[in-house]
Amino acid sequence: MRSSVALSPERACALRSLRAWRNPERVCLRFPAGLLLRTRSQPAIGQAHDPLNPGALLSSKDRKIIASKVREEAVVSPGVELQFIPLALSRMRLPNSRGCPTEEDGRKELALPFRNPFVHDLRFTPFQKLKIAVMTLTVFPVRLCVAAFMMLLAWPFAFVASVGRSETAVEAQCLWRRVVDVLLRAIMRLMWFAGGFHWIRVKGRQALGAQAPILTLGPHSSYFDAIPVTMTMASIVMKAESKDIPLWGTLIKYIRPVFVSRSDQDSRRKTVEEIKRRAHSGGKWPQIMIFPEGTCTNRSCLITFKPGAFIPAVPVQPVVIRYPNPLDTITWTWQGPGAFKILWLTLCQLHNEFEIEFLPVYNPSEEEKRNPPLFAHNVRRLMANALRVPVTDYSFEDCQLSMVEGQLRLPEGTCLLEFGKLVRRLGLKRENSEKLLSEFGRRVRELQGRRLSLEQFARFLDLPLSDALRNIFALFDEHGDATVDMREFVIAFSVVCRPVRTMDTIRLAFTMFEDKEGGTISENELACILRTALGVAELSVTRLFNTIDMAHSGKLTYEMFQSFTEQRPDFSEEFLHPENAGIWGGSSSPGPTPVSNGFCADFTPSEPQAARPKAD
Repeated sequence: MRSSVALSPERACALRSLRAWRNPERVCLRFPAGLLLRTRSQPAIGQAHDPLNPGALLSSKDRKIIASKVREEAVVSPGVELQFIPLALSRMRLPNSRGCPTEEDGRKELALPFRNPFVHDLRFTPFQKLKIAVMTLTVFPVRLCVAAFMMLLAWPFAFVASVGRSETAVEAQCLWRRVVDVLLRAIMRLMWFAGGFHWIRVKGRQALGAQAPILTLGPHSSYFDAIPVTMTMASIVMKAESKDIPLWGTLIKYIRPVFVSRSDQDSRRKTVEEIKRRAHSGGKWPQIMIFPEGTCTNRSCLITFKPGAFIPAVPVQPVVIRYPNPLDTITWTWQGPGAFKILWLTLCQLHNEFEIEFLPVYNPSEEEKRNPPLFAHNVRRLMANALRVPVTDYSFEDCQLSMVEGQLRLPEGTCLLEFGKLVRRLGLKRENSEKLLSEFGRRVRELQGRRLSLEQFARFLDLPLSDALRNIFALFDEHGDATVDMREFVIAFSVVCRPVRTMDTIRLAFTMFEDKEGGTISENELACILRTALGVAELSVTRLFNTIDMAHSGKLTYEMFQSFTEQRPDFSEEFLHPENAGIWGGSSSPGPTPVSNGFCADFTPSEPQAARPKAD
């Protein structure tokens, strides 16, 4: 029996409008809050009648309820990704080819999910706060001490079992080492039990090493994901520095991990070669457990899988993990509770649920063996279907742009995320960005505001025509006349390459827009500069402009703008956010430059070893 979900009249109206698109492969609904709901197996084919009151905002809760009802009504089949896309925030046009296979890579490009996968907002009810307070004073100290004692107890066993063992060859495991292995598994299980993981639900069966040398786990969301490692004693890929950590390093070395060294420039290639060697050993080496996402997320979707785990071109066993707890104290993303707070809150829960499911072994086709990104893409789709979550082709590096600290904090729906991904695909490396920006700025000033066609755009960048180039061109063709203003491209490129250096971008923009006589810009030009730097549709700068232009001349110089921002460094929150509340909404304040969480190191080589995926 389906669970009953109460729908407000607005939600019911939205659902009725959505049902008008009966084809489960083609669903599209436009909301006034700037949200496009559509399935991702085909591009959106149009916009349904607006079902909500003009100007009404659709909350995250409303979106989730509507999405769940859509699935219950079988309008969208379970295997199709359902996405809410912040389309109206984008001044830059999203071409119809966005979200569908392109000639360049043949892969479906998926928009950023409606919930940022790298943000975890944990809130408590008064009753939950009271319960945590009681548990902190009673159960938490006991659990923490027992868990620490279990790790101390495991250390001598791991140390003895690791002494004299070769790091380059695997020996037949003698009886006493097998006994130690059983003891360590039991000790680790007791440690998790003390932490509140009383029952661990296991679905499916783990394949033998000869059948699947590599286990790919996802989603990676916390250091509690070490539970499968202690259950299987499989090898993992770790940073080389971790083996020098007292106590922890000895336990890590016992499972014979593959270490990645930051100091060795060739370490990633060596790591891939070592994984290949072990994977082709016929099951002699322990299985290697890899989290292909490479960082922690909040489990709302599966982000891009890094291809390193798939380069060996051997069968893999996908493994999905779940934490079906009423209160999510597990998730450890860069923006959210810290490592110790997560530990404290989790140990303060009476019971923590954990579920692991071993999916059937995935044998790659010949094409997938030649194309690791395609292999990774197809395995991810399989795991997403098992988890019933969407996938997104944005990685942590793409989302870093919207999460770094700067004077112009980008909204979550900024189109610069898509722009940054396309820039990287074109090969416009950040290492060359300063030189490129200087050259671009000089050449754009010579254009004196003249707009360029697609062919002229390609010649300007000295790049051949490609789907990625056409998509970038379409982002800036806001008038739909097949021309772009190169000043806007250079501003966006500057933000992507140096997101924390706001004033450098503004200075460059002034030099491209200012008139030759007085070196000034108008209010419309300032609006163009700032909304391009934010990647939004519309931006009111009237209050900001009038405050700076105290003489009411209708003109600003860069010196005036710089002097103002030095006196009021939070000018964006003070003057832009109140007038454009719909853009930033209630998002949290920016934090430090994000660093990916997780204990499984990324070892994907810097230079791709295979082409991009050619098929779904």
